[in-house]
Amino acid sequence: MSVKNEGQPVDGVLNYGLVSNTPFEGTLNTALYKGAPDAELLQFFDESLFHTNGDYEITNEGAATFELSSDKKSMTIRIKDNVKWHDGEPVKAEDLEYAYLVIGNKDYTGVRYGSELIQDVVGMDVYHSGSAPSISGIKVVDAKTLTIAWNHANPSLLTGIWASPFPKHYLKDIAINQLAQSDKIRKSPIGFGPFKLNKIVSGESVEFVRNEEYWAGKPSLKGVIVKVVSPQVVLQSLKKGDIDLAEFPTDQYTTAKGTKNLQFIGKIDSAYTYIGFKLGHWDAQKEQSVMDNPKFQNKKLRQAMAYAMDNQSVGDKLYHGLRFPATTLIPPSFMGYHDKTAKGYTFDPEKAKKLLDEAGYIDKDGDKLREDPEGKKFTVNFLMMSGGDIAEPLAKFYMQGWKEVGLDVQLVDGRLTEFNSFYDRVQKDDPKVDIFAAAWSTGSDVDPYGLYGRDVLFNYTHWVHDKNDELLAKGHSEQAFNKEYRKDIYNQWQALMSEEVPLIPTLYRSGIYAVNNRVKNLSVDPSSTLTWKDVSVTAEKPQVE
Repeated sequence: MSVKNEGQPVDGVLNYGLVSNTPFEGTLNTALYKGAPDAELLQFFDESLFHTNGDYEITNEGAATFELSSDKKSMTIRIKDNVKWHDGEPVKAEDLEYAYLVIGNKDYTGVRYGSELIQDVVGMDVYHSGSAPSISGIKVVDAKTLTIAWNHANPSLLTGIWASPFPKHYLKDIAINQLAQSDKIRKSPIGFGPFKLNKIVSGESVEFVRNEEYWAGKPSLKGVIVKVVSPQVVLQSLKKGDIDLAEFPTDQYTTAKGTKNLQFIGKIDSAYTYIGFKLGHWDAQKEQSVMDNPKFQNKKLRQAMAYAMDNQSVGDKLYHGLRFPATTLIPPSFMGYHDKTAKGYTFDPEKAKKLLDEAGYIDKDGDKLREDPEGKKFTVNFLMMSGGDIAEPLAKFYMQGWKEVGLDVQLVDGRLTEFNSFYDRVQKDDPKVDIFAAAWSTGSDVDPYGLYGRDVLFNYTHWVHDKNDELLAKGHSEQAFNKEYRKDIYNQWQALMSEEVPLIPTLYRSGIYAVNNRVKNLSVDPSSTLTWKDVSVTAEKPQVE
């Protein structure tokens, strides 16, 4: 999980490859970005006030300290004195309050309001409705101290609290519904992280320079240059020394291992890929999902589609064993909560056919494709993202598996869809889309409410179920501070989601990183204390193959 390099650091610049076959969107704010490429950029110049330990729990080692009240319903946060924004202004308590005021505002255009920990702040509902000018549960005590109170005690406070402040002095004059498009977010954002943004070429590259006044000490690197690199050429770019570091496509690993100028490090990601069913739509007025699409309401149809997928072969043959079948919606990176006994949906086409028969999907005209229970032609429209060499063969492999059990599945518009367009269509509930292949990075909080609650925007399938509501509520209740209780609740939740299958988890993944031999002090171990401040290079120029 960590690179090996015994050399002495030099004052150099790291070249970072952002692996993508499309430009990055460039919404450079933690509350407003949508896709992973923007998150990769944010890590260099912005950060949470808190560091975390190997169990993803917040500690007092970061830019702020915290103290939880005895009833576990309020927290006092103190920002350290030497923490400054990139323009030299101190990071203040009101900056963290301002982040909550942005996310909770009715004009907020992002998706983070769905977090239970945001919604449960005392007075947030009144503020969100527009009936109050501030959030009563957030008190600025002094320039560096604030308290946040919640209606309920929630164990996710220690792993999922929102602790990323926004520079109020810099952004306050921009209307909240205009923030995401503003130049101060897209062209000249500021943070308080180890590097400052110096130059941005929209969608293509970003140049960062050292933040000499970084609160944790002067960063080792003089700067970082991030540039978009196509998956098709990333290995050549690494071999030639054009880039020092990139999250490496696992489907290319066998051709890359043994490359003499590179090291590979990796870990099991807090992530999974999945096939989602569009079961309804988002009611913006009520701010909740409505499950009203009749096409996939029969869970036997959903279960059959899951049994028709050979994910073991996908992991073994397309990803060389670096991805493996997902059995539940809590990945194994959460060791204490992932249900190791869950079998998930193993490849079983005969079982798929039997379930389809039981559900009334029968081939009535002899063309080997099933009609729906009313005898009408049944076609499933599948949205799949472009990217890398295996996106198309993977889509064809899944569609072939479904065809072999009698289901006619076709790509939306007959082709793969570019990243930004893909998520636009998913979020806007494009009526052409019946199912979609996507992925979730779960972050550090095991609580799945933020992805599957009925009133959260990230619930893209729009599945609604009373038992789901009940278990999600219990999973972040005061009782859930008892880890055994919480584990039992999440085991029940994993079983419910497997039975009801509003989405099909397909693969867990090992995230691997290709790193030039000149890079030092880089680790992907969650328990490591190394940060971007510590990363260095031990030669002026990258090694080449």
